[in-house]
Amino acid sequence: MMKGIFITFEGIDGCGKSTQCEMLKNHLESNGKDFLFVREPGGTVIGERIREILLDKKNSQMTARTELLLFEAARAQITDEVIKPALEEGKIVLCDRFFDSSSAYQGMARGMGMDFVGSLNMAATGGLKPDITFFFDITAEEALARRGKRGEASDRIELAGLKFQEDVRKGYLELAKSSDGRIVTIDATNSIDEIFAQILKTLEGKI
Repeated sequence: MMKGIFITFEGIDGCGKSTQCEMLKNHLESNGKDFLFVREPGGTVIGERIREILLDKKNSQMTARTELLLFEAARAQITDEVIKPALEEGKIVLCDRFFDSSSAYQGMARGMGMDFVGSLNMAATGGLKPDITFFFDITAEEALARRGKRGEASDRIELAGLKFQEDVRKGYLELAKSSDGRIVTIDATNSIDEIFAQILKTLEGKI
């Protein structure tokens, strides 16, 4: 039986989730909490090598099925090697993206089918699901503007364009509706401090 709590952060590229991850990490650290932070894809030696392949702009010929299976392979590795052992030790685990990303990006935006991707997600994680998922909702246009202001270089998936990102957003919104409360939708156009206050309120009594 898992003794820790598993918290994931989701949204389209440029939604601000990584900023909120960092703020929660600092909050937990300052309060002496035992936690672990990981990212997807990555978080293991194998996962980081898969991440390089997935995000490399040179790999423009990658098919949607190959992309999906690479994500699931990295996910299987980090689940077994890092996340499950940490939860069994009673730690709080924060993850920047998890299987909801595949449902939205590959299931909806790549047209692989959300039910099909969902079954692969369960196979990759051995049935492990997050306890709480924060979805930072923002339009593709606003997210692109934010990334432009930060001067970030676009990776292979970010280069897919605005329509792709908006389709990803639609996938997340659909997931949130059917998540039975696991996914907490946050208006990512609010201020950084307002968003973080909502996160802390949601986690009150849980961490």
